[in-house]
Amino acid sequence: MKLSIKQQQLSSGLSIVSRAVSPRSTLPVLGNVLLASDDGRLRLSATNLELGITAWIDASIDVEGSTTVPARTFADLISTLPSEGVSLTLDEKKQILNVKSGGSVTDIKVIDADEFPPMPIPDLSEGIQMNVGEFKEIIHQVAFSASTDDARPVLQGVLITVDDSTITLAATDGFRISVRKAALTSGSPRTLKAIVPARALNELARIATDSAQTVTMIIQPERGQVLFHLKDAELVSQLIEGNFPDYKVIIPKSYKTTTVLSTSAFLKACKQTEIIARDSNNVVRLNIPGGGDQNAQVELTAQSEETGSGVSRIEAAVEGQGMVIAFNVVYLREVLDVIKSPSVVLETNASNTPGMIRPVGDEDFKHVIMPMHLG
Repeated sequence: MKLSIKQQQLSSGLSIVSRAVSPRSTLPVLGNVLLASDDGRLRLSATNLELGITAWIDASIDVEGSTTVPARTFADLISTLPSEGVSLTLDEKKQILNVKSGGSVTDIKVIDADEFPPMPIPDLSEGIQMNVGEFKEIIHQVAFSASTDDARPVLQGVLITVDDSTITLAATDGFRISVRKAALTSGSPRTLKAIVPARALNELARIATDSAQTVTMIIQPERGQVLFHLKDAELVSQLIEGNFPDYKVIIPKSYKTTTVLSTSAFLKACKQTEIIARDSNNVVRLNIPGGGDQNAQVELTAQSEETGSGVSRIEAAVEGQGMVIAFNVVYLREVLDVIKSPSVVLETNASNTPGMIRPVGDEDFKHVIMPMHLG
């Protein structure tokens, strides 16, 4: 293998695939990145056997070939080279990759490409297509609600359901639920359900930089895999086995109190009260006045024995009975961070039942938060 490539493109490609590298594997090759000539371009791949990422970058291929190179050593070296051409030459007999750029010449020991796990080749005709920008927004609105607790692996995933021309993503950590629906441009002939690791979806959102592109999703339950295909990259992930909780039974069907607030004002109030609340289990009380007042004030209060107390008041339009309800302020802040509409609705029933937050005029996104004990 012999090729030349621009330093910036190679560095960018390595940053795309590097998060799939396995740093502490019993298989040394999993700590490497696969370099392979592929139809006039350089293909980079990395995998930890649960997540695999591939990127294609433009290169001038003189001699076809492939090898695997230690990911950290190679990426660190390329990042220090001048922003000009980089020449890569493989000595197959010595299993050495020679890297030249400017006045720098480095020989790196490699592992034969035959030892690298094969990456799946997708059948794009079976895929479901979505706009990258819209799919990234859906991921950002849902994946943050997934659990980070290794003891409950099912909750570390996002349930993806495809039914005809609708896709639904749902995630929960047991304390909150995010659900987002969207219409598909090309529907699916069969209903599909799969639990995809939230980490894999977050990585997809990271590497999918061109919002105008199309992403193709291929779910393969029989192989326990999902694959996402982009113009110059692919991500493959193992699916999570198990039964996802029936989140629909948790979402209340009706509400006694509806409170409409400015998204930015609500978010600002949460950030202010969080400064005090973080020293008292993140508890923030919301005092919602009763009646049909379109010019009401909702009061957010936080109290900590160590730090002190804080109050933030925000204007709101309230319909229904008044109440005091407590939520984890971090959960409030995180959901408000992913809502783009200028106003949000907080729907509640009682201080000991879940509340729901959704954008005004948008039924496609729902976020349910469990209340905290008022004490």
